Amino acid sequence: MELTRLLLDRIERLNPAINAYITVCEESAMQQARQAEAELFTKSKGKKRRDRGPLHGIPISLKDNIYTKDIRTTGGSKILKDFVPLRDAPVAASLKKAGAVLLGKTNMHEFAYGVTTENPHYGPAHNPWDLQRIPGGSSGGSAAALAAGLCYGSIGTDTGGSIRIPSSLCGVVGLKPGLGRVNADDVIPLSPTLDFVGPMARSAEDVALLLQPIFVGGARERTLPPFSSRARRPFLGIPKEILAEPLDPEVEAAFDGALKTLKRRGAKLREVSLPHLLETEGPGNQIAWAEATLYHQQAGWFPARAGEYGEDVRARLEMGTKVSAITYLEAREFREKCKAVFHEVFAANGLDALVLPTTPVAATRIGEDSVSIEGATYPVRPLLLRLNRPANLVGMPAISVPCGLTRSGLPVGLQFVADWTNEPLLLELSRCFGRDCPLDACPDLDSTN
Repeated sequence: MELTRLLLDRIERLNPAINAYITVCEESAMQQARQAEAELFTKSKGKKRRDRGPLHGIPISLKDNIYTKDIRTTGGSKILKDFVPLRDAPVAASLKKAGAVLLGKTNMHEFAYGVTTENPHYGPAHNPWDLQRIPGGSSGGSAAALAAGLCYGSIGTDTGGSIRIPSSLCGVVGLKPGLGRVNADDVIPLSPTLDFVGPMARSAEDVALLLQPIFVGGARERTLPPFSSRARRPFLGIPKEILAEPLDPEVEAAFDGALKTLKRRGAKLREVSLPHLLETEGPGNQIAWAEATLYHQQAGWFPARAGEYGEDVRARLEMGTKVSAITYLEAREFREKCKAVFHEVFAANGLDALVLPTTPVAATRIGEDSVSIEGATYPVRPLLLRLNRPANLVGMPAISVPCGLTRSGLPVGLQFVADWTNEPLLLELSRCFGRDCPLDACPDLDSTN
């Protein structure tokens, strides 16, 4: 109970500057914490002690597009500002059953349709490492809350990088599971065939604990031994296509350092070719535009309530009306070809996982639409999506783990992408890497306010 009270007090003190939470559930959180404590330490006659597992009494947050019974779920939108679901999403119900305490619902890019969490209705979320910078998105509030010590775990969603991008920019760990591995029912969709739900935390160990109760495989999933002690050292593929793409020199340096650490740890590295890796933006956009617009039309919000959307989300929904059936089907066909290529490359090279940067740049400034890399200018949105969208398109699990800081003190993320059902390997790779490359703690925010 004291742990929940501690974090609620910290949220009250620091959230005004960070804006990580849209809704704080102080009363219900304390009630859950008291119940958790009573179950663990009951001395009542006739009542048995109940231990729900490692999440029992642990304060967490949920992205505000996940249904929570009797707690408003805004989707980061004006349209749903007063929406209170009558039921929990399966992922929320599973965490509640595991004993987790819900502190509140985190800020996000409106309807999860962006990568900055610059929300026009609830205000932008701020990166705790530099309050003038974005935390990434669309699960930006979750990542910011974790980095600032305003929760011990969170659940986000990822359609083109929305867990991994903010995890990278805020220096936390975020896992996008593989296709069908976590139930996405009663989560406000963006693009149903590209949407994934997954855990975020300060360490790979904590991500694994959060994944366990919501994972379709559950306790039946086999846990791999540390890769440094495996009979066969893991084979990691470095997609050579990324070497020809723009990378901020400091991100590239952190990535090179991470590769040296992995090699020293016993991993075998091999450069591989994935010709479709950087061709996923167009097909991914066509699928997302069409599916998002269809959902908003069927909900009766677009175009009837177009004026209630933020400018960027409204523009993307309008683009969805221009995607023809043929274009959408061609994008879906490309997706199947891309899956086949990934399968072939993994099999032909004996790969366990791919390794690449999570984002080509560290966190950009709030309101900054473009960024310069070695004299050339690039728009922020496609730049942050570029190395993340492929895993959504093909349905492979992927994780972002911190791999260092820039000279100005901003986190850099390293991404592992594994075969279709190998989340345990991703977690073990991240755990081992994190022990060798721990990230310095986020600056003390109390001293900056």
